[in-house]
Amino acid sequence: MDFALVLILGLVAGTVGGVVGFGTSIMLMPALVLVFGPREAVPIMAIASIMANASRVAAWWHEVDWRTTLAYAATGMPAAALGAHTLLTLPVGIVEVALGVFFIAMIPVRRWMARQHWRLNRWHIALVGAVIGFLTGIVVSTGPINAPFFLMHGLVKGAFLGTEALGSMAVYFAKAITFRTLGALPVEAIGKGLIVGSSLVAGAFIAKRHVRQLDADKFRLLMDGLLLMAGLTMLWAALRG
Repeated sequence: MDFALVLILGLVAGTVGGVVGFGTSIMLMPALVLVFGPREAVPIMAIASIMANASRVAAWWHEVDWRTTLAYAATGMPAAALGAHTLLTLPVGIVEVALGVFFIAMIPVRRWMARQHWRLNRWHIALVGAVIGFLTGIVVSTGPINAPFFLMHGLVKGAFLGTEALGSMAVYFAKAITFRTLGALPVEAIGKGLIVGSSLVAGAFIAKRHVRQLDADKFRLLMDGLLLMAGLTMLWAALRG
């Protein structure tokens, strides 16, 4: 029953993420932690995130900016591997607290970044990839922070969704390979990740028809609420443990 509820939530999270390019991990991670525990939930989410991002790439394939993706992935992939290695050295309680604090801290950071009017080139995107890649290796989801950088690069709608998804997919792939190499991604966890990821994939294609109808202001409030809820859930899980 718990797994079925995770899949239903995954369909909703995949739809939200398919519309705006992020939010799937934020919505789904607390449920995965409660069902599987934080140590297993992180690699499961890594596999599911690869599938979610792959579905967005497929949906917007013809609008992907390949050079920007390469710039981001070239630094993001090794940084994600380093971050994943760092994560596995941390005590379980610290992981939960880090996730909770990070989600909540993203609320003011995302709002501040949205007010900036910077224009980023591909060298900037490469630097962003290194920083975000390392953070993604540790804290599961950095989408609300990652997305503004791609927007500041001048990408919008399908080009933004496809390019950001392909860059993120590369980062999550590096993270998953690191987990597998270090013995933190058993075959059973891969199977669970694929099952959870299938619900995210379905949601991404449901979302495609709604991209042009998105109310940005309402969604920003929704994301802040999701971030707060996810952060408080992680802190509650840490205290319970």
